[in-house]
Amino acid sequence: MKSREEALAFGLSFPDTFQDAPFHDPNWQLVRYKGNDKAFLWTYERNGYINLNVKMDPEKAFFWRDMYESVIPGYHQDKKHWSTIILDGSIPEDEIKQMINESYLLISDSPAKRIYEAVKKIPYGCVATYAQVAEAAGDRKMARAVGNALHRNPDPGNIPCFRVVNSKGELAGEFAFGGAGEQAKLLEAEGVEVNEGKVDLKRFGWKTE
Repeated sequence: MKSREEALAFGLSFPDTFQDAPFHDPNWQLVRYKGNDKAFLWTYERNGYINLNVKMDPEKAFFWRDMYESVIPGYHQDKKHWSTIILDGSIPEDEIKQMINESYLLISDSPAKRIYEAVKKIPYGCVATYAQVAEAAGDRKMARAVGNALHRNPDPGNIPCFRVVNSKGELAGEFAFGGAGEQAKLLEAEGVEVNEGKVDLKRFGWKTE
């Protein structure tokens, strides 16, 4: 990601978002969440580079700042909760997108946010179906949205999307985080038996009642 246009387009790809220029200054272009009008992505040019301001959990902020010199305390914002990403080419695009994604989740009360919280509740050594996760997130009808949200999982280390299977107990053919076979490996490491790409829901299914 090298340009403001790419950053804005990615920010606007999230549900219920809109672009705003509140300061009557074309240098400052924001993306806001419609549910509360809060901005989760600020874009502006400074010192010859496009900068992005995003909201972060303080612990994550320290992690990103330690990893990249081009992630610094937020310019003109609360430096504990906001960070500035300098688009100087030193940060991989997928990690920039991950930081924007996390900012969106912190700002919004989105279905994706509720889905991620539901997935975190799936017990170790168990699996849940898309419909179960949707119900735990508050709406059983959004099972398809579960798949979309998990494909964009911003924090696979803490959101165990590998524990989600379809209604027949079948694993994803191409697991988004690691490729073919990785989901089975992660489940088997927790003691979940996988036979021919399938899990026995009666034995390993999440008992939510």
